[in-house]
Amino acid sequence: MKYIIVGAVAGGASTAARLRRMDEKAEIVIFEKGEYISYANCGLPYYIGDVIKDRNKLFVQTAAAFNKRFNIDVRVKTEVTSIDPARKTIKATNLLTGGVYEESYDKLVLSPGAEPIRPPLPGIGLPGIFTLRNVSDTDYIKQYVDERKAGRAVIVGGGFIGLEMAENLHALGMQITIIEMGNQILAPLDYTMAALVQNHIRSKGVALQLNTTVAGFESAGNGLKVLLKDEGAIEADVVILSIGVRPDTKLAVAAGLKLGAAKGIYVNEFLQTSDPNIYAVGDAIEFSNLITGASMSTYLAGPANKQGRICANNIVMGNKDVYHGAINTAIVKVFDMTAGATGVAAKHLKAANIPYLVSTTHSGSHAGYYPDSKLMSIQITFSPDTGKLLGAQVVGYDGTDKRLDVLSSVIKNNGTIYDLAEFEHAYAPPYSSAKDPINMSGFVADNILQKRLRIIYWNEVADISPDDLLLDVRSPEEFAKGTIPGAVNLPVDELRGRINELPKDKYIYIFCQIGLRGYLAQRILLQNGFEKVQNISGGYALWSVCAREQALARFNQPVRN
Repeated sequence: MKYIIVGAVAGGASTAARLRRMDEKAEIVIFEKGEYISYANCGLPYYIGDVIKDRNKLFVQTAAAFNKRFNIDVRVKTEVTSIDPARKTIKATNLLTGGVYEESYDKLVLSPGAEPIRPPLPGIGLPGIFTLRNVSDTDYIKQYVDERKAGRAVIVGGGFIGLEMAENLHALGMQITIIEMGNQILAPLDYTMAALVQNHIRSKGVALQLNTTVAGFESAGNGLKVLLKDEGAIEADVVILSIGVRPDTKLAVAAGLKLGAAKGIYVNEFLQTSDPNIYAVGDAIEFSNLITGASMSTYLAGPANKQGRICANNIVMGNKDVYHGAINTAIVKVFDMTAGATGVAAKHLKAANIPYLVSTTHSGSHAGYYPDSKLMSIQITFSPDTGKLLGAQVVGYDGTDKRLDVLSSVIKNNGTIYDLAEFEHAYAPPYSSAKDPINMSGFVADNILQKRLRIIYWNEVADISPDDLLLDVRSPEEFAKGTIPGAVNLPVDELRGRINELPKDKYIYIFCQIGLRGYLAQRILLQNGFEKVQNISGGYALWSVCAREQALARFNQPVRN
């Protein structure tokens, strides 16, 4: 049997290695139009920022090493330009010599990846404007910024790569401006969680301009001008475009293969395209979202590697291994913070007309009495009927990644908020609390689902009538440092003795710092004949950050600590 793989890196290289392990006698050929077959593309921003100092550590396998270990014919700098499914052949061009030739196959695997979006803006081809997708891009950017470490960098797009580039260029001493067309960074997150990250970014002296559209670019002396729609211009020495990517489907389209609703290569549950002899993996394919049922692509290395293994199994053994899809579990380091998401955010559930409830909790990353415990915020979405977990987002410091992995596992296995409440974790003071943040998110969600906790969200506070009562149950000292405008202070520890001071004929909206004391106060009132009682989800901590972010976004100013 002869297997041809178009495209290497994560999906293609994983498929090739698995094919060899499954079939020692097969002829396997990889075509890669770039110079490198398998490299850590997720590590590229950290090489630019000098966190990873040895460039060679970016490479998982060289072409020579891959050939030696797996006996695979690796052809780098060679681009497959067309596929003839009827004849089962591909046409390839050697990019070094210009030579063009054909190769036949028994089974073909497409792993072309995705390509960065470069909108046709005036001046977008000027020197100093880059996208980051591969090692060559990295080398160009690093050489350019190493000569301008005291300069100004503009990042267009507030996604994962954009934020990683912002952090790493900031570490080199550059002045950073992030421009985002939407009203928040990190599109997979809901606004509340993104606001926490935005506040942290601003605290680093980074200018963050939301709701801002780039109209074009111009040369300006030795630098550039980033032209903004209706907002003047920003001067820059380097511009990084991180607007997004799209599936690279050119080969598939030309070969007559079916695309899906999300404009990725259609594959069935066996990763087989509309041609039974052609399979596809990685960023270029699409599949159904496990929660919404909508078609989607995922631009993540983890799913691509898993797809490669399943694809190879199905090619060698027949279609037996089913690919069950991905839930887009992703994480990013943003300066000192970590933010991640899995499943489906509230805003996307709303767009898909899927009923949901939201719970937001703030807990210590480990036992509060052990040094360096820091606040971790977890927001989950879940079914109002069954409590099935639909999505989760975590923003914090130490331990954020392990909590996100737990939440991802529960979602992937169709778990519920009750699984979170009962989750058995490894506990010692340096690592967690007896009630882990995962448990706390489940407890609060259960209270919401059972209507023991009645909540409103931070963005509904502005709609509270002046005739109703906004009750701050924190201490007088906390109240004096800042509160929601119009609030009255009555500490929860004094509530039982002063309960007759509160009106039963008005709605009472309770809040504390992060939610716990507010919940205790609500339980006291509900069991003493008060029926019109609501708790502000996430407490003053979440409201203040979101309100502050909305105000700052209007002026696009950094926050100085």
